[in-house]
Amino acid sequence: MLAYLFSGTVFGLSAGLAPGPLLTLVITETLRGGLKAGIRVALAPLITDVPIVLLTLFVISKLTHFEEVLGLISIFGAVFVAYLGYESMCTKEIPVLAGDTDLQSLRKGVITNFLNPHPYLFWFSVGSPMAVKAYSTSVLSAVAFVCSFYVLLVGAKIILAVLISTSRSLLLGKAYQYTMKILGMLLLFFAGFLLWDGLGFLGLC
Repeated sequence: MLAYLFSGTVFGLSAGLAPGPLLTLVITETLRGGLKAGIRVALAPLITDVPIVLLTLFVISKLTHFEEVLGLISIFGAVFVAYLGYESMCTKEIPVLAGDTDLQSLRKGVITNFLNPHPYLFWFSVGSPMAVKAYSTSVLSAVAFVCSFYVLLVGAKIILAVLISTSRSLLLGKAYQYTMKILGMLLLFFAGFLLWDGLGFLGLC
């Protein structure tokens, strides 16, 4: 069980800190809406990954069209992330927080993560096979792997949101605008990366 606990910890921490659309979105939403907004984005994998895991298990039994599915998901993800990047680059000032800001942040996080092919790739190639292997050893081993993975995956992003929120007062005015533009460019970069992935999965490049 300790081996699977360690494996889940390593995979979760690396995924939680890996540069990507969701990590960048945690930063932008924390700057925009405060700590609660950032935390809600960080919690998105807990909502999206249930159907993702079930889908990967289904796809494993239908391997013929696996790359086409990932290709379409990547392209749709690229469009959405590009929109988020454009939105960030157009930021003029720290917005007045509306009552549903946290809900909007959660929605953005859910859509971004659901349209990101990396969770699908992880659960198809690593997560699902390892969880099944752990389950064949004991139920506790499977629980240890899955729980440690998500505790570290979500926890790393929450810690980042906390760190960003504590220095939010230093990012006012021009500094805030420049920060949002840089983050917007990063999101556009990731959108291009997702688009390239999608075209590759579809055999178009």
